This record gives sequence, C-alpha cells and structure tokens, in this order.
Amino acid sequence: MENYKNKLGGLAVKLKQEKPRTPIQEVQPVKTIANVKVAEVQFNNWIPKSLLKRIKTYGVEHDLSLKDINIRALELYLSHKAKPEETTKDAL
Repeated sequence: MENYKNKLGGLAVKLKQEKPRTPIQEVQPVKTIANVKVAEVQFNNWIPKSLLKRIKTYGVEHDLSLKDINIRALELYLSHKAKPEETTKDAL
C-alpha cells in the first residue's frame, strides 16, 4: 500500500513539472468569400409535363435546382443563338 501512495504522489509532481506534449489549438476565423447578389425577377411559363420530369431527374442526378438548370439553359441558348444587337432590336 505504501508503494502505491508513493507512485501516486510522484505522479502529481511529474504532471506539475512536465509541459504538455500536445500542441494547443489556435482558433482562426474562417475566410468567407463575398457573394455578389444579382437582382432577380420572377419568370413563369408553361412547359410540357414530360420535359419537367426530365429536368427534375437531371437536377436530382447533378444536384442542381430547377432555378439553376433554367438559368444555365437560357444563358447557353442566348450565347449560341442570339447576339446582343439582335436582342435589343427585337425588344423595341
């Protein structure tokens, strides 16, 4: 029993004298990227039901919302089919 008390007492002295070996974590704030908000407007139209199902399936497979798919599709269409001069003339 005496041996146990000596070991236990020696442990407390060792803990006080030795510095911790594990590094102390340093907390740093997470850098955030500023998101630029673009003004949005509502856009509604009717499409075939079968096309909507295909769009939803594509969205689930590629983790995209319907909004994101519509924006990408319209931008791609306009970049291939319409020139900036043509769109302003048609609008007048």
